[in-house]
Amino acid sequence: MKGFKTLAPIAEAQRAVFSAIAHKPSVVAVPTPQSVGLYVAHDILAPVDVPPFDRAAFDGFAVRSVDTIGASRTNPIMLKVVGKSLPGHGYRGAIGPGEAVEIATGAPLPDGADAVVPYEEAVHRGEYIEVYKPVPQYYYVSRRGEDVSAGDVVLKRGRRIKPWDVGVLASLGIKEVAVYKVTAGLISTGNELIELEEAPPPAGKIINSTRHVITALLRELGVETTYLGIVPDDVDAIHRVLKEALVKFDIVITTGGVSVGEPDHVVEAVRRLKPEVLIHGIAARPGRPNSVAVVGGKPVIMLSGFPVASIVGFEVFVKPVILHMVGAREEPLPVAVATLTRRITTPINVRSFVRVRVFRQGRELYAEPLAVTGSGILSTLTRGNGLLIIPENREGYDEGDKVEIVLLGPIEEEK
Repeated sequence: MKGFKTLAPIAEAQRAVFSAIAHKPSVVAVPTPQSVGLYVAHDILAPVDVPPFDRAAFDGFAVRSVDTIGASRTNPIMLKVVGKSLPGHGYRGAIGPGEAVEIATGAPLPDGADAVVPYEEAVHRGEYIEVYKPVPQYYYVSRRGEDVSAGDVVLKRGRRIKPWDVGVLASLGIKEVAVYKVTAGLISTGNELIELEEAPPPAGKIINSTRHVITALLRELGVETTYLGIVPDDVDAIHRVLKEALVKFDIVITTGGVSVGEPDHVVEAVRRLKPEVLIHGIAARPGRPNSVAVVGGKPVIMLSGFPVASIVGFEVFVKPVILHMVGAREEPLPVAVATLTRRITTPINVRSFVRVRVFRQGRELYAEPLAVTGSGILSTLTRGNGLLIIPENREGYDEGDKVEIVLLGPIEEEK
């Protein structure tokens, strides 16, 4: 197998792709409860104030703050209790001078009242309460629009909707949300592949596990994925499926057939589509064969057929491209600083992605590197709970170095 003549730096490749993408996914309206995990297509403005009225922030008595001026232990103010205000059943009427209304947390403040005296700060004596200290205006009052004011931007375009966002939207009475509907066509290539349903594989064949890795990663991003099957190692066949997929989907992803060997025909098939941008091979380890193109303003991402390398390609190209198309930012993963248990040597000018096992021993965190090489070593995916990303300007780290680890799972405990 011939080697790659050049390998594009990751940041440079991403910039070239972003600048060429002109396509935007379609926008659809979905019921608010079903919008979790999808991306907001337009800024969402609050149609009403929340809360919609002044309400009590504490159980007690609604009063006119002016009536409490001068109150003290030696000179208590007596206020007559004229009614109750409960959530959903406010006091009908207004309170006048020298009056108070018993009120529950969340209940609307009666007309005329502008403060709440908590039970703990008043003494109830028959039809009256004694107030022993003055309260300022809006004391224990949640003001109308205090949480959200009508016209405020509640969620910005590109925001991935979280479960708590749904609660906010529902409180505003927003029944539907305009979101991006991102669709992906996934193509597997390789004469050696069989599907999981056909397992166990006969001699010389392997199960198409990479398909399921990429499908699951796309699902996590809220992308609707259509699997287009296994295409044989034939340039004409791959070209035909790619051409059809580009008409139907926002993004087309292939797995396998992107190295520089004789059966690797995907890049040649993409070339026939006359792409505006074509990058074959990136400075990554593992994941060097991962490639990308833009055809008619749409991204075509060509991933390695090996699961570990394809995940690197997904993180480098698929995820950033999808986020770019919907105007979103990547959500940061938790990180931890750990001590490296052994030396790692990596090539200069290549970004290396090293799976590690992070464990706690006593009060210290340690990171044990797993296989540094080998894009098909599946055990690192299940044994590793962290990722050490070594930048292009380093040749690795020494044993005992403190390194920043991206956490992918719970930290193990060792005695």
